[in-house]
Amino acid sequence: MPKALPTVDISTPLCCSPVAAGPITDDAALEIALRLKALADPVRVKLVSLLFGSMEGQECSRDLAAAVGLGESTVSHHLSQLRRAGLIDSERRGMAVYHRPRRDSLIALCAVLDPNCCR
Repeated sequence: MPKALPTVDISTPLCCSPVAAGPITDDAALEIALRLKALADPVRVKLVSLLFGSMEGQECSRDLAAAVGLGESTVSHHLSQLRRAGLIDSERRGMAVYHRPRRDSLIALCAVLDPNCCR
């Protein structure tokens, strides 16, 4: 069984030196790994892509489930992983939950991996 990563609050945008700047601390490496782990699933990558491509800047769980061809409970699980990693925000409105990407968090993750990425 794979070793479980420790629980760390990663809901705020990543803020550490770029990986390319030289050796990073264990804590910084863990924060980066936890965010990448949240994205290490094709469905989650597709969900983030759908959220970025949304005309309204947000989508409800029901529409996202239909777009990826999965049940709402499965999509809800994936969205909760992305939310815990601080990569999306969610807001309940009545019976529906709407999700939107946290651009600042995703840009920060890109900048940590490659400081020239988002220039």
